[in-house]
Amino acid sequence: MVGAFVARHIAAFTEAELDELEQILELPDVDLADWLMQRRPIPADVASPLLSRMLVECNESGAGLPPHLR
Repeated sequence: MVGAFVARHIAAFTEAELDELEQILELPDVDLADWLMQRRPIPADVASPLLSRMLVECNESGAGLPPHLR
């Protein structure tokens, strides 16, 4: 999920978004998966605009699938 999101958007990321991405990628995979699959809410201390964008895209129909399979 995260990899597909990054692949779609990384070319347009600002330096601040790249810094946010680095922080997100340092989070435990289990927690990140739970938050992005909405099994648990994203805690305020790790919430960020980029993580919110990931959350929205990860919960769209066909998320994680290549565009030709959506």
